[in-house]
Amino acid sequence: MTKPTIVTMPGDGIGKTVLPAAIKVLDTIGFEADYVYADIGWEFWCTEGNPLPQRTIDLLKEHKIGLFGAITSKPKTEAAKELSPELQGQGYTYYSPIVGLRQLFQLDICMRPCRSFPGNPLNFIRKGAGGAVEEPKVDVVIFRQNTEGLYCGVEWTNPEDQVWNALNTHPKFKAFADVPRQELAVSTRIFTQAGCNRIVGEAFKFAEKFGYKSVTICEKPNVIRETSGMMLETGKRIQKNYPHIELWNTNIDAQMMWLTKNPEDYGIIVAGNMFGDIVSDGFAGLVGGLGFACSANIGQEVAVFEPTHGSAPKYETLEPSIVNPIAMILSACMMLDHLGETEKATVIRNAIATVIAEGKFMSYDLLKLRGGPEALDKGAASTDQVTDAIISRI
Repeated sequence: MTKPTIVTMPGDGIGKTVLPAAIKVLDTIGFEADYVYADIGWEFWCTEGNPLPQRTIDLLKEHKIGLFGAITSKPKTEAAKELSPELQGQGYTYYSPIVGLRQLFQLDICMRPCRSFPGNPLNFIRKGAGGAVEEPKVDVVIFRQNTEGLYCGVEWTNPEDQVWNALNTHPKFKAFADVPRQELAVSTRIFTQAGCNRIVGEAFKFAEKFGYKSVTICEKPNVIRETSGMMLETGKRIQKNYPHIELWNTNIDAQMMWLTKNPEDYGIIVAGNMFGDIVSDGFAGLVGGLGFACSANIGQEVAVFEPTHGSAPKYETLEPSIVNPIAMILSACMMLDHLGETEKATVIRNAIATVIAEGKFMSYDLLKLRGGPEALDKGAASTDQVTDAIISRI
């Protein structure tokens, strides 16, 4: 097998801390790769007016695999104020570089596993019969459509004539006919049949490969009839090819209630972009929070792997670092799976499970401590200590 080249994009804040920790684990497991650094994030927005420079795009075009840390994102007007003075007023508009990567490389499949590790004090628990405490096993993988829906970026404020006239052709837009155009903001939710076919099809393939008994379409077809309806009808059609896998249908609002009632019942969940983002964070909260939330963004040619937590800039300069590296390490495991190195990924996941079960090296979030240097004095393990504990179990 040719040794791959991995484009490493630490990004902002704690991304610069957790990504090197993941590479250290990959080196320990014997994964042979070349790593090439790439620029991305807030620094390059401020200094260049572009958080996703062309040089980084070119590296991903060439090498196809990216390992990404975290980014800082801010609203449009706030972002504009932080541009370098020489760039002010030059027409630059901030956009999320990770969303840009998804759209540029058509990384339309977003996978977000949410699996509980026994012994994690942040795992979801509930009361059972007779007041007994139950800790259900959670093993859910969310398939989120990554390039369409509300995140596709087709939006207007004060829509131009052509858009305004088109909107007025819809009967239900009459309710907004008297709203001054300059006071109107419109975001579109666009689904395509091709996008639905691919995300639902990949979800069923994954369910069959790994033995999941159900695929749930999590949308809102009773209200958002056209887009959610397309996703549900696609699920019904594709499920006919997998009669041994059940097709379930939940509304996103009800799903957020049920995930704290019976999370062990769910296997694979499929949703559009926004609802997939919501439900994946909900399930992540049942298995330890964003410190365990890994993800993969997979297209036909390029794949980028990242934790779903933010950049947490307030923790960037702490020495030693206190942040939890596990989400980043689990994202690296997903990269190994993608590259056919499943045995190595399994060894790393087992090492993480052992460290969690032993409970000797727990980051501040697992101990429910306030973040800050004092957390180490209260028994929290540093980023390096957690990483080294996982390495020692490998």
